[in-house]
Amino acid sequence: MKRIAILATNGFEESELKSPKEAMEKEGFNVEIVSLKNGEIKGWANGNWSNSYKVDKTLNEVKAEDYNALVLPGGVINPDLLRREEIALDFVRDFFKLKKPVAAICHAPWTLISAGVVKGRKMTSFNSIKDDLINAGANWVDQEVVVDEGFVTSRNPDDLPAFNSKLIEEIKEGKHEMQHA
Repeated sequence: MKRIAILATNGFEESELKSPKEAMEKEGFNVEIVSLKNGEIKGWANGNWSNSYKVDKTLNEVKAEDYNALVLPGGVINPDLLRREEIALDFVRDFFKLKKPVAAICHAPWTLISAGVVKGRKMTSFNSIKDDLINAGANWVDQEVVVDEGFVTSRNPDDLPAFNSKLIEEIKEGKHEMQHA
């Protein structure tokens, strides 16, 4: 059975965690929310704090080797908190080193910039962080979903149907030899 990590902390965009999680679970994947601390993390929806979600594992309990793929939801607060934590950046980098699928939506690429894994990659994001990605060496494009050798990115919650479908396709394909940091 495929085991997938969703890396998130407080302030994640709720739909960007809930929708991929449900889509992957429907495929029979075992999906775990991985975070900085035990307990619950609080989502963000329509400009306000929203529902809480149970953390399945903390970063100090897991390694990229334990999972088939990594999903990074957006939200403004969530990636800004994650990118300050070396343990989160190492976890992200290891998925790229192991050539496993990684999917990121909206503001999540902020964490990827800090992890140093976007240079030379074709990708998209929420339009306000386009400059950050270009400055970090990414080949930024404005498309609902971009797939670059197992690396899946989308712009915003409206892109979730396309994001989910590509993400599931990449997980089913497994490792991508060309996936790299």
